[in-house]
Amino acid sequence: MRGHRDRIVIDTQGRGTTDLTQQVQSVVGHSGVATGLCHVFCLHTSASLILCENADPSVREDLERFLADAVPDGSPLFKHMSEGPDDMPAHVRSILTSSSVTLPVEHGRLLLGTWQGLYLYEHRVGSHRRRLILTVTGLDD
Repeated sequence: MRGHRDRIVIDTQGRGTTDLTQQVQSVVGHSGVATGLCHVFCLHTSASLILCENADPSVREDLERFLADAVPDGSPLFKHMSEGPDDMPAHVRSILTSSSVTLPVEHGRLLLGTWQGLYLYEHRVGSHRRRLILTVTGLDD
């Protein structure tokens, strides 16, 4: 049994998605794990992780339009706005998506479907530095 822990830091450009697939794959490749699991955890309450379509960016654009409609910035519904009108909506968006994802590893690589990619989803309007913890566990060769 083998285990490896690493960190990734992502500087976001504000609300939207950042493809993490290759960065996470690089950590998996250097872990020495041939068959196992890769767990990715986002250390923030206003950003999240999504496993999503990677070929057509309009899928992620549609997701953003859906969330903007479902959880609008500045909604009078929200009391918590200590960091601005996008603060509480960002927390709700993060809860509706996910703060972690676990992916299978096979032959030392992430086992993803043809059209799947892993993304960090920034829910705040402004840019932020986001930290992720990656834990890869399993069997070596």
